[in-house]
Amino acid sequence: MILRVAVTGVGVISNTGTGSTQFWNGLLSGVPKHGFEVQDFDPLPYFDGNAKEARRCDRFAQFAFAAADEAITQSGDFLSDSTRCGSWVGTGVGGLTTLEEQIGILSNKGPRRVSPFLIPMLMANAASAGISMKYGLQGPSETTVTACAAGTHSISRAAELIRSGTCKAMITGGAEATLNPIGRQGFINMTAVSSSGISRPFDAKRDGFMHSEAAGILVLEEWEHAVNRGATILGEILGSASTADAHHITAPAPGGDGAVRCMVTAIENAGLSPSEILHINAHGTSTPLNDAVEAQAIVNVFGSHAPIVTSTKGVTGHTLGAAGAIEAIAVILAMQNKLVPQTHGTSTIDPEIPPIDLVVGEPRDWEPGPSLSNSFGFGGHNGTLVIGPPKP
Repeated sequence: MILRVAVTGVGVISNTGTGSTQFWNGLLSGVPKHGFEVQDFDPLPYFDGNAKEARRCDRFAQFAFAAADEAITQSGDFLSDSTRCGSWVGTGVGGLTTLEEQIGILSNKGPRRVSPFLIPMLMANAASAGISMKYGLQGPSETTVTACAAGTHSISRAAELIRSGTCKAMITGGAEATLNPIGRQGFINMTAVSSSGISRPFDAKRDGFMHSEAAGILVLEEWEHAVNRGATILGEILGSASTADAHHITAPAPGGDGAVRCMVTAIENAGLSPSEILHINAHGTSTPLNDAVEAQAIVNVFGSHAPIVTSTKGVTGHTLGAAGAIEAIAVILAMQNKLVPQTHGTSTIDPEIPPIDLVVGEPRDWEPGPSLSNSFGFGGHNGTLVIGPPKP
């Protein structure tokens, strides 16, 4: 028996501010004046004011703690059995800021000055493990590291644990904070970052993404568990899929075959047909090759049936391992508000890409229904979530 998976809490840290309300407002209003970095973030409230404990967490894990605090507070008392509740938080890189800082200390001050907390702070599983310890979650505590698909894959795996009956609830999502000098320069030197300083998905003049940082956390619960405790259900994870291009370390497979198989498999996993999908939050990175391939894949899957498409990376930039998580939350918020945000930064859709129904200029009203959230990561990792509005 496949069980239903409810979403009962969401939390976001992003360049638009702290919390899901500021996140939603930013998706409507556009890129903040300060750009794509999280500003004025204070980790202390999420460590009970313990500055020492906060310093022993890398920035990406601090973000995850803050987003988890909002999601869990919103969800309420989901912890009926701690042995059947777990955490699954993905990241593309992990504690890169800590690694860079400690290499500098090694070089400038010598080996004895390297922090004994270096390894726990840089570990990719630090956020997931830390959340499990803070909230006493004794079920599975795992981490997916699949580049820009890590957040999507983590939510997918967490949902599978609930669908199978293994867990009653999971804290899941993704976190990333690589806007340190080495992280910035790595993406710049591989020519992935926009030289014009703007993210404009699917635009004729797109020239790369804007490197960003964020965390998105969701509370997932077995549907009846959520109903029985009187939780407010925000949405439902209907299905998911993961495929590999097996093609190139950074470039997507020509024609989008891996993306096509991923979307089709996810829709089948949800027990739906392509004609029932109403909206897609696209991966839409604003790179020439990725956007063209994703548009082709969407057309190949849906044909003349054209779901509403948006890319929220026009506002958030590319948050790497956090992208799939904050974009899944964007879909849920679009359902709650019955409004699909416009693709900011985009003014002229590239006439060379296959035609998709991209929301540009202003948000679009819609009657919420089954939606996809796509993530396609370096290494050929593809992930798709199928998310639905809360229905009895």
